[in-house]
Amino acid sequence: MNWRTRISERLAVYLVTDRPLCLGRSLEEVVLKAVAGGATIVQLREKNTGTREFVELARSLVRELQPRDIPLVINDRVDVALASGAAGVHVGQSDMRPEDVRRLVGPKAIVGLSLETMEQLHQAEANAEAEIDYYGVSPVGATPTETDTGAPWELEGIRRLNNATQVPLVGIGGISVANAASIIQAGAHGVAVVSAICSATCPEAATRELTECVCTACAGKGT
Repeated sequence: MNWRTRISERLAVYLVTDRPLCLGRSLEEVVLKAVAGGATIVQLREKNTGTREFVELARSLVRELQPRDIPLVINDRVDVALASGAAGVHVGQSDMRPEDVRRLVGPKAIVGLSLETMEQLHQAEANAEAEIDYYGVSPVGATPTETDTGAPWELEGIRRLNNATQVPLVGIGGISVANAASIIQAGAHGVAVVSAICSATCPEAATRELTECVCTACAGKGT
């Protein structure tokens, strides 16, 4: 399955998981409720989980998401993505280089890269071998779930990135219904959220509200 097709559409509402924030609910429950509410892509992020459990979690989500045509992207771990049959991998600046990720996962998988500075964009753009499918603009605003990143990009930073690249952008960090539309209007193709969905009383309703906001903003700018 070529998950890279229509990639900009798949990025609209991007759920990044965080099990400790799920209020005691199972990861699968929260993810499926988010998908029912309109989430278009899911990233499985497990910072402190053993490899075997990580693979089992990923396989469980692949079984649920693949029939729904929702790609699952694995944070950092190429081995987990390959073992589970996930749609792709998202890497940060200290993880495996994106060109090495691409060589391992092949031409049909999704490869995302976090950007914290304009210099990192220039380096990525100069490396055609990497074939990066989207950039995670991190963080857009201050957020407690992203503690090891640089200064926030804010809306002006998204505008500068959008003017400097043809690769789709996904904003992450400090995003909610209150600012999602402005982030899309500034040039992002999608917004990635963690606590706004994982810690919501009703993840489905929270995702639906965010989806409506993003869809309206995308329609307004012709995306």
